[in-house]
Amino acid sequence: MDAPNVIKVGIGFATGRKSFRKVLKTYIYNWLESGLVKDRLVQLNLFVAYDLNYQKSKATDFTRIKADLLKLVDQVHFIGEQEIAATIADLTDRRILTARDIEQVFGRGYAAMRNIVLYQAMKHGMDYLIFLDDDEYPLAVTKTRATAIWSGQHILSCHLKAIGEADITYGHHCGYISPIPSVTFNDILDEATFRTFIEAISNDIVNWETIRKVMANGGVTYADTSVLTSEVPEEVEEVNHAKFISGSNLCINLTRPERVFPFYNPPNARGEDTFLSTCLQDRKVLRIPCYAFHDGFATYNHLLDGVLPTHLHRIEADSEAIINRFLKACIGWIRYKPLLVMITSPDQYDEKIARMRLGLEQTLPVVCEFFGNPDFMKIKKELDTYHRKVKSHAQAFDDIKRFWSKITQDLQDQKPAH
Repeated sequence: MDAPNVIKVGIGFATGRKSFRKVLKTYIYNWLESGLVKDRLVQLNLFVAYDLNYQKSKATDFTRIKADLLKLVDQVHFIGEQEIAATIADLTDRRILTARDIEQVFGRGYAAMRNIVLYQAMKHGMDYLIFLDDDEYPLAVTKTRATAIWSGQHILSCHLKAIGEADITYGHHCGYISPIPSVTFNDILDEATFRTFIEAISNDIVNWETIRKVMANGGVTYADTSVLTSEVPEEVEEVNHAKFISGSNLCINLTRPERVFPFYNPPNARGEDTFLSTCLQDRKVLRIPCYAFHDGFATYNHLLDGVLPTHLHRIEADSEAIINRFLKACIGWIRYKPLLVMITSPDQYDEKIARMRLGLEQTLPVVCEFFGNPDFMKIKKELDTYHRKVKSHAQAFDDIKRFWSKITQDLQDQKPAH
């Protein structure tokens, strides 16, 4: 039996990349170096939901963890299709919800993967759950000198210092956060046109001012030294009906399950962290002073082998892969923006959608010509499609929150009385 004062920490990954095991090894050694592995008052429990379709992988690409690593954590829970099906069957058999309702929560998509991790962590009695991404590393990079300066980050320790006083904590990110490449304006595409395009697809976090700064640095976001030298979390204020968080380097307090919300994103879109942000008006959210390095273009895996570059290369729109990644990001943003506008600005919804349409009509032909890719015209079609479906997506979001409430109530009912 666990000692009553032991903190049970869940570490969640929703992954599909074959590089996952290498990233996990780095984090486990990071926890060892920070002292958490040997701390008898902290239990470290892994919850790994894996998608075999993302890179046509097999289960062992995620589950074959070396024994010397596994002995450094307390428990490991792997969640594949069979485990998800078993969860749905269990809840259905006990008539908590119908199979169709449960599949909306735990079915397909990135939000569903996060929800199954969240559910399993709560089912196994975790006090806290931190989400980490498989393309982020416990490092920070600054450029206060002519060359890049690197520092290790104790992400998990930093969260555990603050999460007891909050509902959610989340940290900072550096590296290649934005999928937008550095753009050299010319006679085809000028800055004003590109700004109009970005403002049409962006939101309160992905906006022109932040993107312009990143573009000036060649697509790289450097860590702020004032954050790195701070030990004080900052309380996140509500902006336009949301307390914006990130989807990784994110910790959720599970000690009061009734205060925990599920993740949601419209079909084939992202934004699961953004929609969770819209649920947090009466929750305490803290941003903690730690960084994760985001390897958004998968070009810095050698960081995990200890090779620290003195210069981070610029991300230019000079390859098909980079342009396609930017296009996919634009489509992902536009797919979830109608629902976000409906939630945060319902009285201005029609006006804002009309403004987005006009901005895209004015800029998409130019953007297509500049990037040499006519598929950017699909962005307008995606906006029209998700605008038509926005009410059904809003209903689905409400339904999932209602289903989640029943699921978490069932978990509390199953707890033995003390």
